[in-house]
Amino acid sequence: MLSPTTIALATSAALLLGSALLPTRAAPPSGAVNQPPALEQWGFDPSILVADSRELLVRAPDGAIDRLFQAVHASTRTPAQSQALCALFDPAADRSLAGLNEIAGRFEPAQQEQFATAIAQLFVAAMQSPPQPYDPSTARQALKAAGVRAALVNDGFVAGLNGADHDARCRSIGWLLDEVRTRPLQERAAVTRLLLGEGLDHVAAGVGGQAGGRPR
Repeated sequence: MLSPTTIALATSAALLLGSALLPTRAAPPSGAVNQPPALEQWGFDPSILVADSRELLVRAPDGAIDRLFQAVHASTRTPAQSQALCALFDPAADRSLAGLNEIAGRFEPAQQEQFATAIAQLFVAAMQSPPQPYDPSTARQALKAAGVRAALVNDGFVAGLNGADHDARCRSIGWLLDEVRTRPLQERAAVTRLLLGEGLDHVAAGVGGQAGGRPR
């Protein structure tokens, strides 16, 4: 059973894909009655952070992890949401709780709901499950392989992923997630655990270094 402190961590298990995203609502119109953010409506306190969030990632079954990945991937399908997501992976991004809320607030209501649902299901599943099989080394190799595949079919993938240009980096992140999405559930879940636990900035150099450039 997870400790109450771990259960209280609504944010850090879900706020990473390089850190990842906290679902929230857009600012209400002037004069509207304030409503709690999406996570608070689910009964989680997004202001509480604890250090052992990786326990949630290890305990959550592959299906729950994958639902969160699918929500992240879906946000890359429209330009506005893709730009909001990719802002988290810029070197100078504000990954504080306020910064994450501000970025996620640009999402369309349906996408915010998808994130809230995926995160809530992840928490519930993690609390009810024993630790799942997970090998970080295998996950890292799978992520590097996805980077290789992305580089082979997308010109500029490596330069975009490791460069400072926001639009190019955003495009490369989308290509990488596209490749991860094609893999079997177990592999997708392993890579997602790696990204949620370590962040894309931490592993991007390894992905780019293995991928190289597209052959000419």
